[in-house]
Amino acid sequence: HSKMATIPLGFNIDSPRWDQSTFVGRLKHFLNITDPRTVLVPEEELDRAKALVEGCRAGVVPPGSSWEQLLYAKKLYDSAFHPDSGEKMNFVGRMSFQVPGGMAITGCMLQFYRTVPAVVFWQWVNQSFNAFVNYTNRNAASPISLRQIGVAYVTATGAALATAVGLNLYTKRAPPLLARWVPFAAVAAANCVNIPMMRQQEIINGITVTDENNNELGRSRRAAVKGIAQVVLSRITMAAPGMIILPIIMERLEKFTFMQRIRVLHGPLQVLLCGGFLLFMVPAACALFPQRCSLALADLELELRDSIMAKHGDKVPYVYFNKGL
Repeated sequence: HSKMATIPLGFNIDSPRWDQSTFVGRLKHFLNITDPRTVLVPEEELDRAKALVEGCRAGVVPPGSSWEQLLYAKKLYDSAFHPDSGEKMNFVGRMSFQVPGGMAITGCMLQFYRTVPAVVFWQWVNQSFNAFVNYTNRNAASPISLRQIGVAYVTATGAALATAVGLNLYTKRAPPLLARWVPFAAVAAANCVNIPMMRQQEIINGITVTDENNNELGRSRRAAVKGIAQVVLSRITMAAPGMIILPIIMERLEKFTFMQRIRVLHGPLQVLLCGGFLLFMVPAACALFPQRCSLALADLELELRDSIMAKHGDKVPYVYFNKGL
């Protein structure tokens, strides 16, 4: 009898545990992957998880491995390794670091919104963090050069700063709550620039679209635009509740005398509250749209549509592609 046991029947390590065609299924999937506790897992354990997942793909696992162990290994693997290349991703760029990283930066953006230097500094920190996350989670099939990353980073930071500083000066005469909403406007504007710029290769050259059974049909620029638009929307949604609701809460709280006494704690309090929002919003925003995005044949570029029609007639009503995160 060999040392390695076989895999439990009907277990596929690469298929998601929950139905990805429903929002709730996707939410459970991303709650699992973006779990911030996985950030604390030591390197050796991540490497063991990777070995277990790769063994499982090859059909061999250590004897006595339970479903739970395999699923936990998959969770760690999904949280720390790039889906295309299988390389270990840097700590800061992982989706599981979005909550601790995002909560610290968002809390500071919401706390220090009054002076221009503070606005400039925190928007710059936030865009650097974003660029890092986007680079780490880039689509390995559409490589991006360091120069393009630099240009994307500079333009997104420029957009965020222009929006933040411009609105900051404009809201000097407006109700105080509006000034607190400036960081959100800046973040939304930057996302609209940062993500398309970071993924410009996909818009220029198109991304691979397939039929239902993953047979390649060609490359589509329109598919890339749809996928990237969904990612921009979900990133803005991720930030929205915390950055829109929290200022209202703080505005109310700061009227109380006890809150005026403990000014020094306002920053840490905002950071904690941001964390509460992000814990739920990171997975919810990722789950907004299916990872496997579809586009009706009628919406494709004319040349691509004609070539599909010529080959398959009307057997392919929809094409599918991976939208990225």
